[in-house]
Amino acid sequence: QVQLVESGGGLVQAGGSLTLSCAASGNSFSRNTMGWYRQAPGKQLELVATITSGGSTNYADSVKGRFTISRDNANSTVFLQMNGLKPEDTAVYYCRATGWRTGQYYWGRGTQVTVSS
Repeated sequence: QVQLVESGGGLVQAGGSLTLSCAASGNSFSRNTMGWYRQAPGKQLELVATITSGGSTNYADSVKGRFTISRDNANSTVFLQMNGLKPEDTAVYYCRATGWRTGQYYWGRGTQVTVSS
């Protein structure tokens, strides 16, 4: 039911910036908690940032002060602004929605972010 499509990934030098976008389908976007997760090669999936329907945000310690999550409910889109990128930020970044009514998780297909030294 909920479909998520990430975009904005790419190759960037250390210290650079990227903004990821996640376009969502469905009729209840504004009520869903949204989040960004990432998985580096050979490592476990980790939380990057979340934003609730009320606008409350949560960030992994490793990205605090560098990344900003935001949402545009009118356009059913969630963003991840990434500044001061480091090589350790290299990963596939996934968008996730949590259905407000059922708690069901929905995942996007991911977008690759590569940060060179």
